[in-house]
This record gives sequence, structure tokens and C-alpha cells, in this order.
Amino acid sequence: MSAAPRPAAPGSTAATSATSASASATGSAGSAANPPALAKKMRWYDGFAMSLTMPAALIASLGASIGGLGAWGAIALWAGSMVLATIANWIYTELAAMFPESSGGIAHYATEGWKKRAPFVGPLASIGYWFPWTTALSVYAGIIGSLVQAQWFPGQDWSVNLDIGSWHIAELSFPIVVGLAVIVLLFGAAMFGLHVAMWVVYVTGGMLLVPLAVFIVLPFASGDWSASNLHWNLHGAAGIRESLVWLYVMAWTSFGVEVCATFAPEYKDTVKDTSRALRAGVLFSLGVFILLPLALAGYVGEDTIALDPTTFYVGAFNDLVGGAADLMVVFLIASLLLIMITGLADGSRVLYNMGKEGTTIKQVGVLNKRGVPARALLIALVVNMVILIALQTPLAIIVTGNLGYILTHILAISGFAMLRKDRPDMARPIRLPNFFVPLAWLLAAFLTVVLVVGATGFSITGYGGYKELGVACGVLVVGVALWLYRTRVQDPRDAAAETR
Repeated sequence: MSAAPRPAAPGSTAATSATSASASATGSAGSAANPPALAKKMRWYDGFAMSLTMPAALIASLGASIGGLGAWGAIALWAGSMVLATIANWIYTELAAMFPESSGGIAHYATEGWKKRAPFVGPLASIGYWFPWTTALSVYAGIIGSLVQAQWFPGQDWSVNLDIGSWHIAELSFPIVVGLAVIVLLFGAAMFGLHVAMWVVYVTGGMLLVPLAVFIVLPFASGDWSASNLHWNLHGAAGIRESLVWLYVMAWTSFGVEVCATFAPEYKDTVKDTSRALRAGVLFSLGVFILLPLALAGYVGEDTIALDPTTFYVGAFNDLVGGAADLMVVFLIASLLLIMITGLADGSRVLYNMGKEGTTIKQVGVLNKRGVPARALLIALVVNMVILIALQTPLAIIVTGNLGYILTHILAISGFAMLRKDRPDMARPIRLPNFFVPLAWLLAAFLTVVLVVGATGFSITGYGGYKELGVACGVLVVGVALWLYRTRVQDPRDAAAETR
């Protein structure tokens, strides 16, 4: 199909008033006639560099998955999860080309696909998508703190209880304090704008490739790798349920390559660059997700990994490269900074788009004079500091965010199928074969099973429980409540002001 100019999507009262509201709210950040816009300075390889966050993100949950599933079980599920993510991301290439001006990523696709049937899906998907990407900062800030302690400050094992009377709030430890400092520093850097920080993305992305190469190549070359270290711990009906729960845990790490689509408005050639970035990201990640657990488990051993699933990398570095272990840990920390930069950039743009499009309060749909969603970044700073202090364990934070994240994928993938039916004549510069429509429904159905089983089976992995499930549901409820306030209070008030 020819790449005809994209017609405007069918409008709504909320969307129309949101547009005027964001323009009027811009204030000193720009005039209503010419408000700041996201800069179009990225190419597909910039998006691919951002997608390197997912191989780096594997660090957070790889050890726990090997310890729980056995190495062969972990390899099979990580590969299977990445295959599912590959199918989903091929679907998103068509959607990204349909909505090239959206910085809302897959949440915006869900909104467009469901708006005629269930308008509340927009805020539900948006907040469900925003939360896990935003809280990536707290996940990896905590891991950075643990790595710093393990490699350079093993004696700093102090902790301070935060109590109000007899009510225990949380516990501050050395890794948590280091993590909080990293979050604050990245927030300050993000305020200068993503295009300014792209050199940091390339530096940290390049540094990521060094420990990946060490962990994938050197174990096989060392002579100490052994297939006898690999086991399969999934058996019978219980194994099926455990697999579904772990697929739930793995979802953000594997499906997160879709981050490339969030930056569609900032690519110089939206259609070509978005498509190339998505496809390069999923293929590279698929290779890493198979080779990394295979190499590490065969070299280190499942029992050793299970004893210390977060920082066993430090010992592996010391064994593989000896005196260069300090440098390797620095590279590993740099790769985690890449995830945090990407999560902060992605989450802030989603929240900004929500305010601009009318799915949350209008105050966050504003850019500052440098074209940076500063208010969305400030909210991310506060949320991550609270989450890191309250939940602390990386996997507990991940499973909390995955409830809304998987739900967003279900709604976006099914939204693709519904858009084929509802808007058959809409311009599709990238049009997938028709068999992707039933495939989308099958994938959405399977992810629904993963969502239900995973959200009720936190205890199987040993990470998460009712507190995490309550936080996840509470975030979704707050998101819908803010949308109701926007549509029932803010938009009618602005419309009334315009008529006076």
C-alpha cells in the first residue's frame, strides 16, 4: 500500500479539549500558537541503542529464573518469551506507522483500537504501561547499589529502620542509599533532553557489549563450561503453572523492545526508522536471551547462581577476567544506567502524551522551553524514590509493574485487530499480511492466561505477594480516576471558559 498522508484519526470532545488545554497550559514554555515539540533528531540506530536496555534488563531476573527453573527451563522460557515478543513487535510496526506523531507507544495503540467500544481502556493501558517503564529506575538503581556494595564496599552492611511509632515503614541500607543517589543524578541529566543525552546512551550501550561478550564467549572458551550444570526443573501440571508465572515475570524484560515505537515522533523518518529499530532490537535480544543463560549457567552452576541471584555476576567476573573485574563491574553498572535512562525517557513521554491526549490530568501534558516533559520527569523521580524504599527487591518491583504492562500488550495487540475492522481505509504505510489478525487474537488470548495465572501466583517465584498485587491494582485504579477527573471536571471547565 502506498504511503499516503495519514488522515487525522476520528476526534472526540476529550481529545479536542485536551489539545487546546495543553496549548494554553504551556505558558512560559511556549506560545499557544507555537508550543514546544519533541525534536525529530533520532535515527533507527538510536532506537536500537535504546532497545539494548532489554539484554541489560535480563541481569535483574536471569539469576532468579535459573535458580527456580533450572538452566534448561530458564533458557526455554526466555527464548519462548522473546519469540512471543518478536510477534508482538512485528504487529507494532504497522501501528507505529499508522500513528507516527504519537509518543504514547503501545498504550496509544490500545487507546485507538478500543476507543469506540471502551473509552476507559485509554487511561487503563496508559497508566499500566507508564508504571513499569518508569519504575525501571528503582529496579536497577537497587541492583547498582548491590553491585557497588559487593565489589567495593562489602563491609557496608548497615541498615536504618524508618518507623513511625510502632509502625515500620521501610529500611534504609547502603545499596538503597546508593540507588537513591543514582535516581536523583539521572533525573538531573534527563532535564536537559533526550537528544542531548544520546551520547550517554551510545557510551553505556557500547559498554554493555563488553560484559555481554565476556559472559557469552569466555565461559565456553575457559574449558570449565559443562552441560552437566544444566537441569530442567519443570515437571507435570505444576511445571505448566510455574512456566506461566515465570512468563509473567519475564514479560517486561522481553516485550520491552517495543520501547523503539515510543520515540516514533522523534525519528527523522518515522516509518522506516521505527520499523528498522523494532526489528533489529527483537532479533538481537533473541540471540542474547538464549546464549547468556546457556553460557553462565554452564560455567557458574545453578546452585551458585541460586544462592546469590543478583550479584553472582561479580564472582563470575573475578573468575573470568581476574584483575579486570573492577572494570567489568563498571561496564555492567553502565549498562544498567542505559536501562534507567531509557525507562525515564520512555515513561516521561508516555505520561506527557497522556496529559496531551486527555487520558490524565492536563498539567502533565506540558513541555518546558527545551521541549522536555519536566513535570512528568518530576513525578517519575518521586515515584521511584518511594517504590525503591517501599519494595526494595528488584523482582518484587518488576512483578508489581507487570500486571499493567501485560494488560497493555493485550489491549494493544487486540486493538490492532479491531483497527483492521473499524478503520480499513486508514493509511497503513506498513501493512502486515492478513494472517496477522487471527495471530493477534491468539497472542492476546495467551497473554490473558499468563496475566491471570501470573497475577495470582507471585508466591511460586518467591517474589511478591498481596502487597505487590495491591500496589499494581491501586496504580490502575488511580489512573482511571485521574481520567475521570480530566473528562468530568477539567475538560468541561475549560470548554465553559472558552465560551465566555
